[in-house]
Amino acid sequence: MVVDELTDAEVDRIFQALADATRRDIVARSLQGEHSVSELARRYDMSFAAVQKHVAVLERAGLVRKRTRGRERVVSGDPETIRRASRLLDAYEEIWRRRDRAIDGILAEEARSTLSTTEPERNER
Repeated sequence: MVVDELTDAEVDRIFQALADATRRDIVARSLQGEHSVSELARRYDMSFAAVQKHVAVLERAGLVRKRTRGRERVVSGDPETIRRASRLLDAYEEIWRRRDRAIDGILAEEARSTLSTTEPERNER
């Protein structure tokens, strides 16, 4: 299963980072293009330091990368980490779909069984 692709610690960091709306927005913006931390900070009703902390959480989770451009720190999204997390969720969804198909099969078999046992009763009347 794809779960082996990410360690438990990585999965925890990714989904804990994505649990915050501001961080999700930073990821979305950074996947669209590079933004300086200062530029990002102007978009939110919080201090520059608070935005820096959000970016640090995202960076530890591997969702964004920071690099120096002149005097600025610029943030860009890491689509590969998003893909890895997406594959993990797809694997969980497939588990659920298989379970759903198995339940459908059981219900269909039960319906056929019930139908075959009730038909002779109708004929006897």
